[in-house]
Amino acid sequence: MEGPLTVVILAAGLGTRMKSRKAKVLHRAGGRYLIEHVLRTAQSLAPPERIFVVVGHQSAEVRAAIQTPGIGFIEQLEQKGTGHALMVAAHALAGLGGRLVILYGDCPLVRPGTLEGLVAAQQASGAAGAILTAVMDDPTGYGRVLRDSGGLVTGVVEQRAGTLEQLAIREANMGLYCYRAEPFWRHIQELRTDNPAREYYLTDMVEILHRAGQPVVPFRIDDAREVLGINDREELAVVDRLLRDRKVRELMLAGVTVEKPESVTVDPDVSIGMDTIVEPFAQILGRTTIGENCRIGACSVITDSELGDEVEIGQFTIVGTSRLERGAHAGPFARLRLANHVEAGAQIGNFVELKKTRLGAGSKAMHLAYLGDSEIGAHVNVGAGTITCNYDGYRKSPTIIGAGAFIGSNSTLVAPVEVGEGAYLAAGSVITSDVPADALGVGRARQVNKEDWARKRRELGKKPAGI
Repeated sequence: MEGPLTVVILAAGLGTRMKSRKAKVLHRAGGRYLIEHVLRTAQSLAPPERIFVVVGHQSAEVRAAIQTPGIGFIEQLEQKGTGHALMVAAHALAGLGGRLVILYGDCPLVRPGTLEGLVAAQQASGAAGAILTAVMDDPTGYGRVLRDSGGLVTGVVEQRAGTLEQLAIREANMGLYCYRAEPFWRHIQELRTDNPAREYYLTDMVEILHRAGQPVVPFRIDDAREVLGINDREELAVVDRLLRDRKVRELMLAGVTVEKPESVTVDPDVSIGMDTIVEPFAQILGRTTIGENCRIGACSVITDSELGDEVEIGQFTIVGTSRLERGAHAGPFARLRLANHVEAGAQIGNFVELKKTRLGAGSKAMHLAYLGDSEIGAHVNVGAGTITCNYDGYRKSPTIIGAGAFIGSNSTLVAPVEVGEGAYLAAGSVITSDVPADALGVGRARQVNKEDWARKRRELGKKPAGI
């Protein structure tokens, strides 16, 4: 090993072809910011304190998006090319020694194993650097890799500057490098702007080192898509699909059944147990964990939630920041909006909404209910049309329902209110006061039947106008 390894990630550009007011690296693909993907890969090579991000456009926002403690930042106030970014970084990094790996913040598909191979190629050769390359059917737009008779890289020629002979080369520069730090920093100030863009090209370092007798070796990968950079929204969509495909394939190989995997969206931090079935068009997002032998219904959306074993989520159900214990059932067409805890075996049916509610083990709310800021005990039956009125225009108040209670259909519970264990609420009641355990709560007007009222009304309607 030749000393410690430092990683520099170039993330200063705006990305004008994105047609966006956001810096390019703050766009998302595969469930993360682009810069997050690259940072996580970089951490396979170096600890956070040896990773530096060159920021420029919207630097404060980029810093805020990076939550990893210890990451260093270097300001590139003017963006004069990729080489200029390293020239700016020289004052902070030139004294660190060891080796230097250079990455781009808009290349989220690069795998840790690829970077490890790049570093190993440099180390094994003893060369001043190693450059990542790939043979492409159509390398248009990429710099072409120039080699000498011994296979060493003598330079990289950009598309706009290449001769016809050079542009016929199919080996392209993928833009990732591993250099010995000492010769790299010693020669960095030799970069010039004598090119059509009048910028400092990092690719010119290959030729500069070659002229100085410092060889650079190629490290060729098989699939150029792994280093696919993002320049516009179309490429962003392509990268998002590739990242999603990786995650879904990883789950299927681990024992998860994914029906129509091309239609399913799963974020990278999601965990799903064996024998769980994910139906088409489901979205499983954030840091959701799902146990074994579950079923996630078609078109459902689950975000930052915890599902135990044998949980069933019906079609078109939305679950957000909630916990469902073993054997719980929610949906179809249910909404667990925020911070709910559904205990083992509880059932939530169609068009039921929960918000900050604990639903006890074996309890049921099967139809057309809203339960907000509620604490509901075990084996409670909540009838259709039940509402907890938890907001009075100024504050939220709780509803407490004891174990074994029966809540009749179309009941309205005006919080704060408590229904005792085993109590029974008559259907259609408006409950404004506590109901003791085992009591019957009735809160409705007495029914009155007016004989012949309907017949008389019909007869009145038959009279000619004006009588």
